[in-house]
Order: sequence, then structure tokens, then C-alpha cells
Amino acid sequence: MYTIRPLQQSDYSSVQRIYQAGIDTGQATFETQAPNWKEWDAKYLEQLRFVGEDAHGIVAWAALLPVSDRAVYRGVAEISIYVALDQQAKGIGSELMGHLITASERQGIWTIQANMFPENAASRRLHLRHGFREVGIRHKIAQQYGRWRDTLLMERRSELVF
Repeated sequence: MYTIRPLQQSDYSSVQRIYQAGIDTGQATFETQAPNWKEWDAKYLEQLRFVGEDAHGIVAWAALLPVSDRAVYRGVAEISIYVALDQQAKGIGSELMGHLITASERQGIWTIQANMFPENAASRRLHLRHGFREVGIRHKIAQQYGRWRDTLLMERRSELVF
């Protein structure tokens, strides 16, 4: 059984550990090092950050960051969602995604976009299950460890916020 609740600063050491484990797989992000709290806090929307926890502690996190500071994009955000490696495929990612989507719509977010490596099949399936559509592949968008990588751009449009 999992509980989903707002992320607090005191949760960040667990969030950072889960984030770094995802980074270390080489399949989650171009990032090479999880940021410190101050950098992470400045990036994500304060009211749209959540953790999933079980009886042993935090096992997943999800948050939205604005895609632009321009007023016309105030309802467009990008998702980050990470699940501890030993908790993947147990349902917490889906619970967390659903919770974040509902909360984002209450905050006026009409589009959530996601960027991922096309090879990350689990993330791709999770996003598709929650109403995201594939927009396209950005070929050789950046290098990771000296190798060109593609990213898949996905988006979800709210049916409640217009």
C-alpha cells in the first residue's frame, strides 16, 4: 500500500537518492548528477511536487516544472517522475502520475509534456496509459557520454482545463 503526499524539503535526501539511481541507469535523463535542494527547489512548481511512500519510506517522486516563464505558457508544464529501482512495476508510478495529473488540472495546467529516451519502454507505457500521446522523436538532440541520443516528446492535454 502506498501513500501519496506533497513533497517537503525534508524529503529531499530520499528524492535525490531515487533521482540519482535513475540518472545512473543512463536511460532516464541527460543529467549526470542529481542537483542539491536549492537547485531542485528553484526548478519545480512548489504546489505540484509529490512523493509516494510505503511503510519503509519514500519510493517515488513526481513534479512539474514550467516550460517557460512567458505568461502565454502558464498552463504548460513538463513532468519528472522517478520510481526507486526496486519498486518499479508495482503500481506506484501509475498512482503518482494520476495524482499529479489531477492536482495539475486544479492548478490550471492544460498541457503536460514529457521528454524521454525512446528506449525507456516502461516510462513510455506509463505515459500512454495516462493519456499522453507521442508527438515525435527529436533525433540526435544531444550527446550523452559521447553518444548521440534521441528523445521522444509526449504530451497530455487536459479535457478539463481550456
